[in-house]
Amino acid sequence: MEYFLAALPIVILLFLMVVLRMGGHIAGPISLAAGILAGLLAFGLNGQVLLTGLTKSLVLSFYVLLIIWPAMLLYQTMHLSGGIQALAVSLQRIIPDTGFLWLILAWCFSAFLEGIAGFGIPIAIVAPILVTLGMPPVTAVASAAIGHAWAVTFGDMGVVFQALVGVVNMNAASLVVPASVLMGIACLLCGIAVALVIKQTSLLPYVLLIALVMASVQAALAYFDLVTLSGFLAGLSGILTGVLIKKKNGSKLAEPGTRQKLIAILGVYLALSVVLIIVFWPGAIRQFLQGIAWIPQFSAVITNSGFTTPAGNGQAIRPFSHPGFWVLLTAGITLYIYSRQKLIPERGWRTALQFTWKSAAPASIAIISTVALSSIMEHTGMTQSLAKGLSLSLKSLYPMVSPWVGILGAFATGSNTNSNILFGAMQEDIAILLKFAPAWLIAAQTAGGSLGSMLSPAKVILGCSTVGLQGQEGSVLKLTLPIGLAIGLLLGGVILLAGA
Repeated sequence: MEYFLAALPIVILLFLMVVLRMGGHIAGPISLAAGILAGLLAFGLNGQVLLTGLTKSLVLSFYVLLIIWPAMLLYQTMHLSGGIQALAVSLQRIIPDTGFLWLILAWCFSAFLEGIAGFGIPIAIVAPILVTLGMPPVTAVASAAIGHAWAVTFGDMGVVFQALVGVVNMNAASLVVPASVLMGIACLLCGIAVALVIKQTSLLPYVLLIALVMASVQAALAYFDLVTLSGFLAGLSGILTGVLIKKKNGSKLAEPGTRQKLIAILGVYLALSVVLIIVFWPGAIRQFLQGIAWIPQFSAVITNSGFTTPAGNGQAIRPFSHPGFWVLLTAGITLYIYSRQKLIPERGWRTALQFTWKSAAPASIAIISTVALSSIMEHTGMTQSLAKGLSLSLKSLYPMVSPWVGILGAFATGSNTNSNILFGAMQEDIAILLKFAPAWLIAAQTAGGSLGSMLSPAKVILGCSTVGLQGQEGSVLKLTLPIGLAIGLLLGGVILLAGA
């Protein structure tokens, strides 16, 4: 009964979004109410635990929303200027095979963006471009979500992997090989999944070749202790390989009529990419910017049933090392310049703000409620109960589903980093109990957390908000959920054989 009640809020969330196709702004609050009720009935939730959990979730929600609103504002500005359309037309001139171009954008370009910053930016940027290129909106969000997932573990300039190393009793060198193997396989499987979702099965031979290139680049850089470079250079290698395969000879980037718009949008995204690389590159600049922070502190809380959440820090808010700040700054400067240069219609700034509000407000409700649910589940022991229940019931077969624990953590928290912090040490403890190679179960944790990025309501909601799919997040999850779980199970088979 305990495991059933622990799973109930997530089951309700999935049922409402996937089966009934409710929007996250409706399903989220209902699931949160179910989580609070389950906590009161079976897990000793009390007022102090509830207040602490909700407060922490509000801080974390602000951290997530700091990406959504600026990303949406930047996109709306680009859309009003005609830049997105110009980019789409230009890409089609370089790679006239539209299906192949879809594949490269959803799988390789999204991974490149994940390597730079992550935080849902790949889906927010790639999905609208795919829609402009003629892809149905639901397919666009789903393919971008699936396509970027393999790059998450070594993405975000290595932050995710470094966080994992920090919470387990193992050095980075011991984890690089198993993690690289799993993410290399995930790279291929995500590429295959994208090809299937966009109904371009004839491209599967190219998927095999490009996956080999990207997985090799990622593994080599990680092996030689260049984790900060491995994610985005792997994605870049895929883009370049794709261009070499399908580039139309003698093609021009743009006709004179669209050249100005193309230069403008490429300049904006190039400048943003350079700034993010500078900000996230390990060194004095990053260290200085990360030192400017607000780190809320929370006292220990204990449920009526005895589950203790120790005292500690909440989500640190480092404004100048958060990509959302730089996206917001870029969006503001772009909106000002575009208005002055007449690159958007008169009073276009007002239109951009109106569309941003219309898209981001419902998404914000959904994210605040789902993050609050995950926080309540964590503070009452519900999430931990689910993970331990899997290990106790499956025993020697547990490695087969170990990536699902990472998926669960990323689904609940919206972050592979948070999933690793939540379950990394537990996976190590289970490996010792089962006399299984710890490095492989820890690698399984982060591999699952990466795959969970395609299922996370927060990221799916972000993607839907950029293509006008508010309230249709369940349609996207209906595509990504079975794919994420299936890839996780296949990786589990590899783990079971490799770590025995």
